[in-house]
Amino acid sequence: MTADIWLSLPADEIEGLPSTVDAGFRYRFWNGGPEFPADPADCVFYTVPYLQPGVALRPLPEMTSVQVIQTLSAGIDHVEPGLGALHPGVQLCNAKGVHDASTAELALTLVLASLRGIPGFVRGQDGEEWRSGFYPALADSSVLIVGYGSIGAAIEDRLAPFECARVARIARSARTTARGEVRPFTEVHSLLPDADVVILSTPLTEDTRGLVDAEFLARMKDGALLVNVARGPVVDTKALLAEVGTGRITAALDVTDPEPLPPGHPLWHAPGVLISPHVGGSTSAFLPRAKKLLAAQVGAFVAGEPVQNVVLTTE
Repeated sequence: MTADIWLSLPADEIEGLPSTVDAGFRYRFWNGGPEFPADPADCVFYTVPYLQPGVALRPLPEMTSVQVIQTLSAGIDHVEPGLGALHPGVQLCNAKGVHDASTAELALTLVLASLRGIPGFVRGQDGEEWRSGFYPALADSSVLIVGYGSIGAAIEDRLAPFECARVARIARSARTTARGEVRPFTEVHSLLPDADVVILSTPLTEDTRGLVDAEFLARMKDGALLVNVARGPVVDTKALLAEVGTGRITAALDVTDPEPLPPGHPLWHAPGVLISPHVGGSTSAFLPRAKKLLAAQVGAFVAGEPVQNVVLTTE
């Protein structure tokens, strides 16, 4: 019986995919359309459609033969709710490395735009107003990166030329990297009072959901900037609105809770808040990196070799 490999990008556009001639499988293209390309029960490798959280779960209850689920996002929180319908032993892989450069670029963009007052300049240009002033610099600032995985490390790589006074790092567990010590999440509150800029790049898990609550925000220093390129629910929106409403801190958010942010939501017009519409990974760098990842993962799977980026296995 021939098995199916579901791809959310056309197979003929992915250089390096194994040939199907003698391998005993078929490529099926499905990017979230209303009709499945074939019987989900025949799918052994499922590539999740990108940026379609609800759609991604639709075929899972019928995927009785699936062995690998591959996301094209760094986060897997949009897939986890459907894993309970699967048999044991299914490997869930994320897209580690695909979005590092783009997300790090946006993190730096949000930091610099917020510190240097770019949103105000744009509004001034719209109104033909010359809004001069004195603004904070990234140089000589202290930065705290909360969530020091591959994206967090990529952010620090891009911070290096900006002459920051120091960069502190927080991750799930302590370790030492080439750039220095990484501290555990349990120490985050002790590091907040010294940080001029706090960048969130952590995955959304039960441990990080609501991590940035009223206590977290209260420990941030006066005038500090919070940047979220992680997931919206990492931040307690109500607590953030209360804190930025005082003018004590500012925020730059690529992700929000709720998301997409509906018209009329108070975050749109909260003082000192810059919002981008979850575009951290949505750049020209995505497709080449996504195709390279899929070619490598499918190649390993077909050859019977271990796939990479396995974040969990169903039980």
